Amino acid sequence: MSEAQVPVPASDQKGTILLLNATAHLGTGEVIDQSAIAFKDGKLIMVANAKVIKLDKSAFDTIIDISGKHVYPGFIAPNSTLGLIEIGAVRATRDMVEVGSLNPNARSIIAYSTDSKITPTARSNGVLMAQITPRGSIISGSSSVVELEGWNWEDAVYKMDDAVHLYWPRSYRSSGWSGAKKKDANQRENENIDRLKMLFKEALAYSLTKKPVEMNLKLEAMKGLFDGAKGLFIHVNHVKGIMQSIDFSKEYSVVRMVIVGGADSWMITDKLKEENIPVMVRRIHSKPRRQDADVDLPYRLPKLLSDAGILFCLENSGDMAAAGTRNLPFYAGTAAAYGLSKEEALMAITSNTAKILGIDKTVGSLVVGLDATLIVSSGDALDMRTNDIQLAFVRGKSIDLDNHQKGLYRKFKKKYE
Repeated sequence: MSEAQVPVPASDQKGTILLLNATAHLGTGEVIDQSAIAFKDGKLIMVANAKVIKLDKSAFDTIIDISGKHVYPGFIAPNSTLGLIEIGAVRATRDMVEVGSLNPNARSIIAYSTDSKITPTARSNGVLMAQITPRGSIISGSSSVVELEGWNWEDAVYKMDDAVHLYWPRSYRSSGWSGAKKKDANQRENENIDRLKMLFKEALAYSLTKKPVEMNLKLEAMKGLFDGAKGLFIHVNHVKGIMQSIDFSKEYSVVRMVIVGGADSWMITDKLKEENIPVMVRRIHSKPRRQDADVDLPYRLPKLLSDAGILFCLENSGDMAAAGTRNLPFYAGTAAAYGLSKEEALMAITSNTAKILGIDKTVGSLVVGLDATLIVSSGDALDMRTNDIQLAFVRGKSIDLDNHQKGLYRKFKKKYE
């Protein structure tokens, strides 16, 4: 690949492929030490222990012996801006924010670019799917789930308009580096919540109207919240906001709600469990948000949620979020170092994510009948020292794992040899 280009999209799978003798991490908590994994037409047709089955190798068109290596489901990056931003300092390449504060009808998928140079760096670390999510003020718009492969967004889209994203109003803000000047944000918070109540009241009534007199694009985009077709992903960290957003969702009959961020979620696990609300845990390689918190609280948060029986996954929002997507497996590795088992940590970036996004019936684990979206690493893919993704397949298509950074490495290695 030229240093100036992204890899050419792969062709559809041809024939039947068998991966043999690797340690398979299924994304379900189960591990097969010596596996036989086969797929045809983009679907898994065999996931078995090679030591206990009888293999007719003539039934497979391509057999790849990957002894000593590890196989995983492809990692999934939720709440991502991949393909929506290229260079943060260049306004023309930032396409994830719409004008206005209440934009449920803004669709991130329309702005998604498959030509981003950042995306191949994420694929090289095993991230093969992402939830492409807009940013903004209060309601930023609707996200979509994509495969990180394809010529254009029509090729890449996997689940269209899967969720509406709401950034819960905050009651406390400060200005000035010292924080000495306080803005009276309580009034603004109440005003914004009142605006949300009005919008959701109208949207609920609109959804119950069999044939609206006039189509309203904002309200049309919210109809799926009340029948479960779309999720309401509420971005909130502080405990007060989490409690408010839960009550808000119940008041307006939202079927499927997800907490995104959830720094204080460990404080109210009983409530989350009772209401069956999952949490997307924000970038755990971070400092605690509270001054009185344990310094390792972000690292331990996945374990705290796991012990409480909360469905959770890991996400990477924050500064340079798109470029940092490649670190997703290493967040899982840190969560494993701070209490989770390696297989539980893997689930936090594969099958758990798929469940929260509503795509677990087709992807997210290595189970017969699901998509053959998987990776092969020569070492532990959750360990930054040994992660070395050597093969990747998206629905059976063999993906080029080259990227811009590898090209630059080769270029300057040759220059300075």
